[in-house]
Amino acid sequence: MPDSRKPAGSGLRPMGASLGEMTDRAREIFRRVVEAYLETGEPVGSRTLSRALEERLSPATIRNVMQDLELMGLLASPHTSAGRTPTQAGLRLFVDALIDLGEPAPEDQARIKAALDPAAGDLNSAFQAAGAALSGLSRGAGLVIAPTREAPIKHIEVVSLGPERGLLVLVGADGTVENRLFTPPPGLTPSAMAEASNFLNAFLRGGTLEEARGLLLARIEENRAELDAAAARLIETGLAEWAGVGAGAGRGARLIVRGRSNLLEDGASAADLEAARRLFDLLERQEDAAELLDLARDAQGVRVFLGSETKLFSLSASALVISPYMNAERRVIGAIGVIGPMRLNYARVVPIVEYTARLIGRTLGGASEERRALGAASKEGESHGG
Repeated sequence: MPDSRKPAGSGLRPMGASLGEMTDRAREIFRRVVEAYLETGEPVGSRTLSRALEERLSPATIRNVMQDLELMGLLASPHTSAGRTPTQAGLRLFVDALIDLGEPAPEDQARIKAALDPAAGDLNSAFQAAGAALSGLSRGAGLVIAPTREAPIKHIEVVSLGPERGLLVLVGADGTVENRLFTPPPGLTPSAMAEASNFLNAFLRGGTLEEARGLLLARIEENRAELDAAAARLIETGLAEWAGVGAGAGRGARLIVRGRSNLLEDGASAADLEAARRLFDLLERQEDAAELLDLARDAQGVRVFLGSETKLFSLSASALVISPYMNAERRVIGAIGVIGPMRLNYARVVPIVEYTARLIGRTLGGASEERRALGAASKEGESHGG
């Protein structure tokens, strides 16, 4: 039996009518128009509805009801034909009040689990897999707002990938591994890279990048005479980027988008293609990751934003379904969601976004919970053995 849970909405009250102002007949016709539009993307006509409705109504009667719904601001006539499409206010009302939400279908749950389980040991792989899974299931673009590393660092390695690329390998105390690409300063030698690795390990072990940033900068000044000049430049210039506090870092949040090609399919109209291009331009601006996270953080569960309800997507006529996820301490540290056209299949997308957010939270918290359990068992064994 479907669960009656509703997404948290955008936090904005829609302009227009409420369900209480409609008759049962108007409510049913409105629901049918929206469902048909979400499935086909085409205006829905009175003749089509007359064949679909259980109640025997003439096309003329249905047209009168649709005209009333248009006056209420819930439907619109995009062309001179008699077909109607829902307005943004109409979609808002439908999402908030007329869809029943339960758990995702078993096959959807299995697909998400299969994508995430192999990646549980590597945070970056887990986030990439989550975005790809959401993209494939929704036919939209999967979006992940990933936090910068917060777990204590066990080991750090700086590896040269060429004159203009470097790789920072972070091994966490929880056993997770995260790889970050960066641009090294000019003239960096392998020996300077090794020296930087040793210096970073001496001061970062047991702390986080952000926590150690101020201490490191002070220690660089104290040890500048002993440090190779290139190694010092590597540490100084890399700290802001690695710790996620650079100008484009979105206050420590990283934005991962998978499945952008879904928004550029061959069947898309010229208007849809242009809207998708505008959306991609927005997504390239990493500072928007922080704003997206703020949108998700305000709600306990899934939120749905339509078009102009958020300034990020106001020009792209897109919908955003987004949910926060938490770490083992039940603190919101990121968000996951789907971006697509406003005619998303919300009844399917909202539950899979919520389910994926829960699964990511378990992935992040599972390792630490397991370690605590093993530690407790070990101590108990020692006490019994002693």
